[in-house]
Amino acid sequence: MTAGTLDLLLQARQGDEAATAQVLEENSGLIWAVVRRYYGKGAEPDDLYQLGCLGFLKAVRGFDPEYGTQFSTYAVPKIAGEIRRYLRDSGSVKVGRSLKEQGICIYNARERLRSSLGREPVLSELSAETGLTPEEVAAAELACAPTDSLQQENADGLTLESTLASPVTEETLLEHIALRSAVDALPEQERKTILLRFYKGLTQQQCARILGVSQVQVSRLEKRAIEKLRRDMG
Repeated sequence: MTAGTLDLLLQARQGDEAATAQVLEENSGLIWAVVRRYYGKGAEPDDLYQLGCLGFLKAVRGFDPEYGTQFSTYAVPKIAGEIRRYLRDSGSVKVGRSLKEQGICIYNARERLRSSLGREPVLSELSAETGLTPEEVAAAELACAPTDSLQQENADGLTLESTLASPVTEETLLEHIALRSAVDALPEQERKTILLRFYKGLTQQQCARILGVSQVQVSRLEKRAIEKLRRDMG
C-alpha cells in the first residue's frame, strides 16, 4: 500500500467526504468484482453494488494499518458480508428454520456474554449459555454466518490465507476473488472441513464429531482440500 493510499484511507476514516468519495471511486473495480459473485441471487446488480459500497465503507472505518495486511484483503469480506447479510435476511439465501432459530438464540447469547464478560465469548461459553452442544453452536453459526475474513485464526492459530502460503494481493483478489469460490467448488466433505477448520476455528476433533468421521479422516480431508485450493489459486 502506498503512502498516498494510506493517507487517503486515514482521511476517509476520519470523515473527510472528499477522501471517502475518492477512495470509493478508486476501489469501484474491487467492489464490482465481489458483487459479480452474487449475480442471479434475487437482487439487481446496482442494488448489490450499493450494498457492496456500504460494506466497503465499514471496512474503511474499521481498517487499521497495524493489521499488517493489504486494505483490499481486509475489505473483501466486509463487502461480501454486507451483501450476504441482505440476501439472507431478504430470503434469497435459505437457511433451515431450526438452524435459523438456533442462530438467533446464539446471537442473543453472544450479546449477553459480551456485555457480562467484556469480551468475545468462546465456543464453550456459548454452549453453556444456550444449552446447545459446541458442535450444534458451530453448525448453526456456520449455516447462518456471512462470508468470514481470510485472516480469522483457527484453533491452531492458522489462517486459511497463511496456510495457502503467499499473501493475497490486490491483484489476486481482483482476478480471482476466488478463494471463497474455490472453497465452494470443493466436494462437500472437503468444503465443510475447510469452513469448520478455518472459518469457524474448530479443532480437528470437533470437526470430526460434526462430520461424523474420525480425526484422521478430517486431517486427510483438510490436506486434500488445501492441495486443491493451492492448485486452483496457483
